[in-house]
Amino acid sequence: MPIQSLNPATGKLLRSFEPLMPEALEAKLALAAETAKTYPSESLEQRAFWMRRLALLLENDLEELAQTMTLEMGKTLASARVEVHKCANACRYYAENAARILMRENIETEHEQSYVRWDPLGVVLAVMPWNFPLWQVFRFLAPALMAGNVGLLKHASNVPQCALAIEALVRRAGFPRGTFQTLLIEARQVETVLADERIAAVTVTGSEAAGRAIAAQAGWLIKKTVLELGGCDAFIVMPSADFDTAVANAVMARCINSGQSCIAAKRFLIHDEIYDRFEQSFVQLMESLAVGDPLKGDTDLGPLATPQIVDDLMVQVEAAKAAGGRVLTGGERMVGDGSYFEPTVIVGVPRHAAVCREETFGPVALLFRVASVSDAIEFANDTPFGLGASAWTRDVVEQKRFSEELQAGGVFLNTPVASDPRLPFGGIKHSGYGRELSAAGMREFLNAKTVVVAEVKPEAPAPLPRLTIFEEPHVPEAVLPLAEQPLLTREDTPEGTSIYGLARRTKK
Repeated sequence: MPIQSLNPATGKLLRSFEPLMPEALEAKLALAAETAKTYPSESLEQRAFWMRRLALLLENDLEELAQTMTLEMGKTLASARVEVHKCANACRYYAENAARILMRENIETEHEQSYVRWDPLGVVLAVMPWNFPLWQVFRFLAPALMAGNVGLLKHASNVPQCALAIEALVRRAGFPRGTFQTLLIEARQVETVLADERIAAVTVTGSEAAGRAIAAQAGWLIKKTVLELGGCDAFIVMPSADFDTAVANAVMARCINSGQSCIAAKRFLIHDEIYDRFEQSFVQLMESLAVGDPLKGDTDLGPLATPQIVDDLMVQVEAAKAAGGRVLTGGERMVGDGSYFEPTVIVGVPRHAAVCREETFGPVALLFRVASVSDAIEFANDTPFGLGASAWTRDVVEQKRFSEELQAGGVFLNTPVASDPRLPFGGIKHSGYGRELSAAGMREFLNAKTVVVAEVKPEAPAPLPRLTIFEEPHVPEAVLPLAEQPLLTREDTPEGTSIYGLARRTKK
């Protein structure tokens, strides 16, 4: 079945690709395995040089790359440009910090030397999603290649042109052939690739279902995995927060990437004291968003990436209404070409409703009242996910409680949840395990090898040969001519004894 690139704004076919045949796939696997034997020997300085060139290429090709993303998955052109810059920043971060992260860690023990060195695992398979077609890949690619690993990318089937563009960028930057390859394969072929003994590890960003399937197989094969899955992030606003800033950021946090982000805020937990005012302002800002052609500069929200995502979102909206929720604005798919959905605000959904604990991938916000910090924390944690949480308060006691008690991989106070190359990124519970980015992300696919060098004690001097000591030597009657007879030698010791020996005569 062909791998198709469709424009979600129009529904029109952009390009079509045939999946790799078994022979071509085998050739790519073989090349990756061979490269993994030699690439780690490249100096860190050389890898950093290539990584900096990759950052430059990203910036030089910014418009072309941004347009490819917009055409393939529908994000606005403005947000696509930001994404390209973010990838370049990640490349530079690891080029500048890899030496520090990979520095051997000396440990004090009774031995002469004890330390940990960081060795690459080899070939790492990356199964990546469509919502951030470049950034999701580069937050794996940059640390993995700087660490000496080799990458194979199985990208989402609706962004094949983005996938091929990334491979081309890596090659143009100067990285050795086979260091990073794109695999245009179908989802069912991932199982075959992962089972190959030349694959050392796998990283997955995507749905909970995809993570479960790949992690189950990797576990059976005893291969290292990192999973970054879904989220149902809470956005909490307390009375002490800067109100206008909190409302504006709430809308942005819900609608980033047209709401198609694992760390987009999904549930808005607003203190009773400010709830009514917040609801009114939030709805007004959501209604002011411009939905339309993502290539236009004044567009706030583009289409959702596929018609299926629109269908899934519509099911969740209907479920919220059936549970007792009221739609204050939006709530419908938009008529016309493309996969568009109205910015939507729903209130009054009972907390126990299933939709309150699910991930909604689109511009649909659920608003709730909370009575206290404790109430907000309890509600925020009432979800199988644990990716991120954002809390808005100036109260330091509340900030401390949120940072300690919210069950998430990251807690952001007075700022929306975001990924940053300098900070570990990942979740707990059904949001996955392991980390991307920062030193923690780089070390996920490294072997923390313990090296111990014991002290070697110097060898004791060899004992002197035992000598026989005589009072007076017995010299037998000569049987040889005098010139050939050995000469008797004598050495007196400080202890008052004499050591006798034999030596050859010196001819005169």
